[in-house]
Amino acid sequence: MIAAKARFRYAKKLQRIAGYRVPDFAFNGAFMDILVSSLDYDSLDRTMRSQIIQFYKDFLECGCKESPQCGCPERKFALKILELRRLGLDHRQISEILVDDYGVEIYPTDILSFLEDSVHTLETIRDVARIEGKEKLLQKTIDAIREIEGK
Repeated sequence: MIAAKARFRYAKKLQRIAGYRVPDFAFNGAFMDILVSSLDYDSLDRTMRSQIIQFYKDFLECGCKESPQCGCPERKFALKILELRRLGLDHRQISEILVDDYGVEIYPTDILSFLEDSVHTLETIRDVARIEGKEKLLQKTIDAIREIEGK
């Protein structure tokens, strides 16, 4: 999953502030638990605080009992990448936005691979929808493929 490749740019800095080891990966369970439960947001500089709060709001807020270990953050992250692609951004621009908005680094090539894999999955769904005569699903997948491919 694409979220497994996302690293928090300021993990070392956050580690010094927190006083204990902080995982690099943004969707690591321990990292998300730190953001949810024990982080002193007042001790962060303005930029890092803003990015972490935005990360929290966009990916960690959900009503699940097991939050943040429920899988919602990873799904929301994948959807965010797809949303940015639908807005016309390429994989490099998406990578830059993730760093600027959330302090999350992910290689543009990983984003490109994720987008290509998403298209392949949608193509499979499209083919099954065509065989099963599910016209609404067929059209939705065709539209989604076009959006991801930028056509």
